[in-house]
Amino acid sequence: MRAAEQALIEFEIAVETFRVEVENFSRLHHQKLGPMYARLDELEAQIAEARAARTGDPEDRRKAAEARARVLPMPGVEELFHGWMDGEGLFPEAAAMLTDQSVRPPERVRPSEAARKLYRELARKAHPDLAQEEAERARREEFITRVNAAYARGDEVLLRELAEEWAAGPAPAERSPSPSEELYARLEWLAQHKEMLTLVARELEDGAIGSMLRMAPDDPDRLLDEIADKLLADVAAREAELAALVG
Repeated sequence: MRAAEQALIEFEIAVETFRVEVENFSRLHHQKLGPMYARLDELEAQIAEARAARTGDPEDRRKAAEARARVLPMPGVEELFHGWMDGEGLFPEAAAMLTDQSVRPPERVRPSEAARKLYRELARKAHPDLAQEEAERARREEFITRVNAAYARGDEVLLRELAEEWAAGPAPAERSPSPSEELYARLEWLAQHKEMLTLVARELEDGAIGSMLRMAPDDPDRLLDEIADKLLADVAAREAELAALVG
């Protein structure tokens, strides 16, 4: 049972660390590269408009109108809150803005190696599934929530403080032997939880951001720089094309 629980905890840690990288990559991609995508859309519209003005062709005019419409589309609810909330509610940075707290967006896709090590150690020690009593489980859930938030921001200092807090806290109660019925129920729960985590992992990996991250598993932050370089080259090419059209 202990081996099965530990294996599940390791799997959950792996899924959580990847989820943080996916969310950080998505938000940094939007923050750093969004203006370049907007510039490309504007250049595409200007090129289409210049071509339509030169040819006067109805089809070129239609394409120009479509290109211009893509520059400033009417945002949907999801777009309005992109990067600020998900199914669980507001992200910490959004809540901070509403409460006048300092906003601390992620600085990189993957937290530092020290932060990753601290997170893994804390998750292994304080995981709620290791608790037997309900009160101890609740204490661990509250603590792990803070650990997850600190790791998502890559806050190594806070993770060290949390490690000290856990070390100074009450020692977790020893697990007492369980009846065979409880053992089977626990094994069934572990199997169901593993299946759920497998689905979450597959969804993350198959998503657009997850697929991009798999292109640079060793250095996902470098991937942002490579995309930025390509976008800059695309912008330069479109500007040259527009200059040639307007003469």
